[in-house]
Parts: sequence; structure tokens; C-alpha cells
Amino acid sequence: MIQATVEGQKREYLEGTLLLEAAEEFQPQFEHQILLAFVNGKLQELHKKVKADAEITFLTAEDGPGMDSYRRSVTLLMMKAFYEVVGSEHIREVSVDFSIGDGLYIEPDGDFELNQQLVDRVKEQMHDYVKESIPIMKRSINTHEAVELFHKHGMYDKERLFKFRRVSRVNIYSIGGFEDYYYGYMVQNTSYLKYFDLMLYHHGLILMLPNKANPTCVAEFQPKDKLYQVLHESEDWARKLEVPNVGALNEQITRGRMNELILVQEALMEKKIGDIAEMIASQPNKKIVMIAGPSSSGKTTFSHRLSIQLRAKGLKPHPIAVDNYFVNRVDSPKDEHGNYNYEALECLDVKQFNQDMTDLIAGKTVQLPVYNFISGEREYRGDFLTLGPEDILVIEGIHCLNEKLSYSLPKERKFKIYISALTQLNVDEHNRIPTTDGRLLRRMVRDVRTRGASAQATIRMWPSVRRGEEENIFPYQEEADVMFNSALVYELAVLKQYAEPALFSVPRDSEEYLEAKRMLKFLDYFLGVSSEDIPKNSIVREFIGGSCFKV
Repeated sequence: MIQATVEGQKREYLEGTLLLEAAEEFQPQFEHQILLAFVNGKLQELHKKVKADAEITFLTAEDGPGMDSYRRSVTLLMMKAFYEVVGSEHIREVSVDFSIGDGLYIEPDGDFELNQQLVDRVKEQMHDYVKESIPIMKRSINTHEAVELFHKHGMYDKERLFKFRRVSRVNIYSIGGFEDYYYGYMVQNTSYLKYFDLMLYHHGLILMLPNKANPTCVAEFQPKDKLYQVLHESEDWARKLEVPNVGALNEQITRGRMNELILVQEALMEKKIGDIAEMIASQPNKKIVMIAGPSSSGKTTFSHRLSIQLRAKGLKPHPIAVDNYFVNRVDSPKDEHGNYNYEALECLDVKQFNQDMTDLIAGKTVQLPVYNFISGEREYRGDFLTLGPEDILVIEGIHCLNEKLSYSLPKERKFKIYISALTQLNVDEHNRIPTTDGRLLRRMVRDVRTRGASAQATIRMWPSVRRGEEENIFPYQEEADVMFNSALVYELAVLKQYAEPALFSVPRDSEEYLEAKRMLKFLDYFLGVSSEDIPKNSIVREFIGGSCFKV
């Protein structure tokens, strides 16, 4: 017999007892099904054995790691069903491209017709597998075997990915003999995976999944066609650049092609910014450009680069950062955990912002503030501005698509831009890189460099940032006149060099350590590259430093 502490209660188990058995005892205490466990602070799947003197807590889909395991397990379930229904001999590729809301956009390719009848058959097959409670098996093989296995299965993205892996072993998951690799843990069997939906959308499928707030409810899919178009365009460009995934990027690095890749990617971005400037210049009534997007989208650099393009069109732009209208830190609202909620509209002096912008449009001279992020106070340093009749305001901030921010400015004179770092690079065809991970790394690197904040502090406040985005930014994105993707296909290989030292500094006994460890494991997929060839006006420079703009 061994002793363990489970959910704060002392328990005695036979040696060899599985975490799954302990979870079944404690399941009545949880509203949702237990999916994973923390054992002495380490995340584990339920097939692991209870260890002596272990401290055990359980996780459900209401917890981040639990929901992640649910979503990737449903993805494996869908892949198994699709290959079963269509037949592997008819399939060239089934790629998980990007997320739209709570859905994953999946694009199959092969010798078959993608229609409603086929989707219905795949969905029915998925439900049948759920009823059958098929175990999700896990086996560990060496990396060389994994490369050979993926080549045999025609999963060439995975084959290339693992050519660059330093780890000696790889975990392979399977359902009923269908094998695949997934970045992260899985649930125990298919009976856990009751909640999903599958439907046609544009050229592919949407796999709808629940979220942490409602783990047993799949929301109705809300089409976001503007977001889809910019994401799909980014996917196309990634393929044209021959870097649709991490393995391909690593291959470019080893072949010494990074300088060319950086130049081409930056040229593509500059062309897109020029196209947006042309749209604005063609509408003389638009005198207020409002740029919004979630944290670490590169809004500041984008606003400066757009301003340069507008000047090339004969206009006189004036970039203004809404962040400079933060109230003093001591006056900022706090969230339910007592942390400053910098994503709330109430963090801004909205009244003063509207007064200053209205005065500027009226031709008055205004002294613009500068917010000191280290001292947490708004300062005035003699930065005066007066607009002429031909001038145009370029305003950037997370709330810029929300009319509550600019209530006094005429709607018909605004041109709205939504910007976000919509990562087009995936780990492989079945493992996508969440855009939030790219933005978290950007913010972490910038916070260490400019705001005196540790990686631990950035990770701690990130959930609050994400909640603020869900409430204040994403609901307005489809109202934008144009969307812009600020992600650069090469940037994670660059950010790796700056983020890893910061992540290694997160204490092992802190709540943030698990997330830091996850990010370090994620960055291990990438070969690192130097930042010396990145242009001074690049959006990446906003985060790593060396920008020619004041960012």
C-alpha cells in the first residue's frame, strides 16, 4: 500500500493503482469529467500510476491544459474518421490550417469530392467512435523510428520536423491503429469526446469545439469571412515561400536562405501596407485612421509604416498611440484577482482623449501626453501638435474599433483597420501554432526589454490580457474596413533567442512554471537565427529592439 494526498485528502492505494482509478473516486466532486492530473506539480495523463507521497490534483476541460488535451484529442478523432470514411489511398493531405473563434479550419486534399454527404458520414463515424470508448493509445519510439514511420504514412511534414529534433524519443498516439503525432497530452479514450460539430466552410471544414467557459456546449458557428480571407491568404503565401511549417523553416535555415526569406517576407508586408495606404488615399473624406488589434500585434510599428506610405501618397499623417492616454497606474481598475486590468477601456482617460482629438480636428494646438510604463504615470514633455486641413490622424490602440473610445469623432470620417499576428506557420499539418503563443512571446520579449517586467510577470497577467481581448477586441474585428496580418513567417526562430533566457528564469515552484516549461518545449522545435539581417523598420524590431521608430 502507498500513501498519497489527493485533492487535499489523504488516501491509501494499492501499489500499481492508476491515476484513472483515483480520478473515478473523486469524479463526483467535479462538475465536468476529469481529463488530466497534476502530480507534484507535474502534468500527467491518467494512465500513469499513483506514486507514494504524491500530491495530486485533477483537471477538467475548465482548465487550460484540460481543454487543450480535449481539443487535440477531438482532432485526432476527426482524422481517424476522415481517413476511415474516405480511404487513405484517396487522401494526399488533411491539414489543420488555423482557428476561427472556437473552430479549427481544416482543408483536406485528395481524390474525392468534399460535400455535405461526406461531412455527415465523417461526423457520424466520429460519434460511433465516441460510443465505442476506443482507447487512445500512446507509445514512445526513438526519433529515427518516428521519421521512418511518418514517411511510411505519407506525413512528410512530420518527417521533416523530426529531422531537426534534439530529443531522443517521440510519443505517438493512436485510435484503433490510426497513428499520429500531437504536441501535448491526450485524454484516455474516445468516450470523453462527446462535444463537437463538423461542417463545410469555404474550401474546407470547420471542426467546432467547446471552450473552457462552456466545456459541454458547442457554440453555433459564426462565420467571419474577413478573418478567413486574411488567414487563407497568409497560408497561401507561406506555401509560396515554401515555409508552411516549422520543419520547412528549419530547412531554410540550414540551407543558409534566411536572409532572402526575411527580405521577401518584409517586401510582401510592405506591399500590403502600401495597398492599404492606397485605399485610404482614394477616400479623401477619411481623415481618422483607427488601428486596433490584440496585445503585441505590432500596432505601433504598423502605424508608423502606414504613415510613411501615406506620406508617399501626398498625405500628412500623424501617428498617435492611445496607450499614452492610460490613467496613472494607481488609478487603473483591477481584475477579480487584484491585478491591474490594462485591457479594460476604463484604463484609458477616454474623456481627455476625445477632447484632444476633437481639438486637433478643429485646428487647435494640443500637447500630447506620453505614458511612462516604468513609473506608471502619464507625462507631458512639450510634444505639441497642430493639424492643417490636409493632415490625417493615424490612431492605434486595442480599443480603436470600439465606438466608445472615439465617441466624439464622426464615424463617416474614420477608416478602421484590424491588425493581429495571425501565425501562418504550423508545427506540422495536424499541429497548429496558436496565434496567442506568438503574441505571448512577442510581449514577453518586449516587457523584459522596455517595461522591466519578468517573463513570470508576463505569463501571470496573460490570462487577464486574453479575457480583455475576448471582451474588447475580437467582437469588433469584422467591423474593420481592412484586416492586416502582422505575423512574419521567420519571427519565432528569432524570438527564440530572446525568449528562452527569460523563460528559464521562471522559478520551478511558481504557478507560472508549467506555462514557461510548455513554451520552452515549443521553442525547442525551432532552430534559432540571428536578428542582424532584420530591417530596422520591421514589426519584429518593436519587440526585440533596434527599431528606427520610437517603439
